[in-house]
Amino acid sequence: MRYRQLGRTGLYVSEICLGTMTFGGQGMWKAIGQLDQENSEELVRRSLEAGINFIDTADVYSEGRSEQILGQALKNLKVKRSDVVIATKVYGSTGSGPNDRGASRGHIMDGIKRSLERLGLDYVDLYQIHGNDAVTPVEETVRALDDLVREGLVRYVGCSNWAAWKMMKAVGLAEHRGWARFETVQAYYSIAGRDLEREIAPMMQSEGVGCLVWSPLAGGLLSGKFGPGAKEEEGARRAAFDFPPVDKDRAWACVAAMREIAEAHGATVARVALAWVLSKPFVTSVIIGAKRVDQLEDNLAATALTLTAEEITKLDEVSKLPREYPGWMFETQGAGRVPQPFQKK
Repeated sequence: MRYRQLGRTGLYVSEICLGTMTFGGQGMWKAIGQLDQENSEELVRRSLEAGINFIDTADVYSEGRSEQILGQALKNLKVKRSDVVIATKVYGSTGSGPNDRGASRGHIMDGIKRSLERLGLDYVDLYQIHGNDAVTPVEETVRALDDLVREGLVRYVGCSNWAAWKMMKAVGLAEHRGWARFETVQAYYSIAGRDLEREIAPMMQSEGVGCLVWSPLAGGLLSGKFGPGAKEEEGARRAAFDFPPVDKDRAWACVAAMREIAEAHGATVARVALAWVLSKPFVTSVIIGAKRVDQLEDNLAATALTLTAEEITKLDEVSKLPREYPGWMFETQGAGRVPQPFQKK
């Protein structure tokens, strides 16, 4: 297992992060996974044995049950607190009241206390705003997160599913006011969904913000169970929960190319899809979810798969984004203006 720096911090996390969306199976999350305490604990145990030190959850996963299961697993497995980096999130609906969701100061303060109680922890390493709140001012959200850091309830903060301009505003505000800055962005990214390369990836690289990738297999669509030459597995998640949205024609072209590369390496399509994501310089860690240990093992094997430059180029070409303004204008006007690596004096 390799470890990468989390944003601009001194913290290192495994390049594979265990996602816990499959833990619990309550409410709408039943379609994703229904793992009980014993089976969830086995995935946690095997992940730790493989060198994973990074685990991600959220207050809304299985209506809080995911956090409870994870917290109990850490206790049962007697995991040393400093050996694991725990990330959770706040934003989604946790009740029926009008203030039981969002990124307001009130919901954030209530959310962290409830998450810590369910996890059985004194602090979380990374606290993330789980979605875009179009109502709450960015200043209110960032200031509330800074207070949590100062109180010792949270060590680092980040966001998920925000637009590049809004993340840049948050980073600028934090630096201007001396508040805790966003160190990470948790975003959807896969070979079949490269949209973040337009605006979000350049922002992350410019500001030293780490990228935590969710759904690198596009909700299982890139697992090899779907598309050209596939034998769909009964009960596959994507068959019951068609998310995230993907241009299937482009996805099938990617699957066909990955299947050829997988056969050349004696690997699975899923491993190739994960290895491709891990090859991108702006990616810090890839979040994987599993229902079974064998699925986890196959995903872990992606860290040992090194794609050749030719294979990466082939996959980049088959999956490239359609040209879009202002990107094509940058290309037109950017001849001879190639950035050089930054040198500190």
